[in-house]
Amino acid sequence: MAQLFRPSSNTIARVSIAAVVFLVGGTLAVAYIVDRGAWNTAVRVEPLQPVLFSHKHHVKDDGLDCRYCHTSVETSRYAGLPPTETCMTCHSQIWSNASVTQPIRDSWSSGKSIEWTRVYDLPDFVYFNHSIHINKGIGCSTCHGQVDEMPLTYRANALNMNWCINCHRQPAQYIRPRSEVFNIDYVYPANQPALGQQLVKEYQVQSLTDCVTCHR
Repeated sequence: MAQLFRPSSNTIARVSIAAVVFLVGGTLAVAYIVDRGAWNTAVRVEPLQPVLFSHKHHVKDDGLDCRYCHTSVETSRYAGLPPTETCMTCHSQIWSNASVTQPIRDSWSSGKSIEWTRVYDLPDFVYFNHSIHINKGIGCSTCHGQVDEMPLTYRANALNMNWCINCHRQPAQYIRPRSEVFNIDYVYPANQPALGQQLVKEYQVQSLTDCVTCHR
């Protein structure tokens, strides 16, 4: 009986299988990189804003507290954006004729709010409350990064579900004293390794990972 397959067929079969595995693995790797990369998550991408507002200048150089502009962050679901009046408190006196602050003056004259571009824009099916996190000892920089080093504001973290759940599962690693919530430069004291667990108990923080916590 004649041989149906040549001896080289075994090699061809092995190479073909390896190529298919490589192709499938490569496709999954590329999909993962695209899904988690800046192109999709917008991490470290500075969106165009109507005013070239620098957190670095206002927070680090001028020493403004987060709550000066984000007035509702401790009591509301939303951190809030400053009204034009807040900006004009200073800019009616300083940089009052600068071109970079012209949109602020235009807003003040017209009574029309400045249309800022959202840096963090969660999907409609995700519920997030700023005040709960603030009052449970989660610092601003935990999610928003070192905004005092941002000449232009960008998204520091992707805020995908896995990122949020990691914090919910291990809150002791992220919680800080309430007095340090707005301290961007806060570091956990090395001589108090149990501080996180103590604060979890003191603030009655629950490790909430069920779906309805965020999807309501």
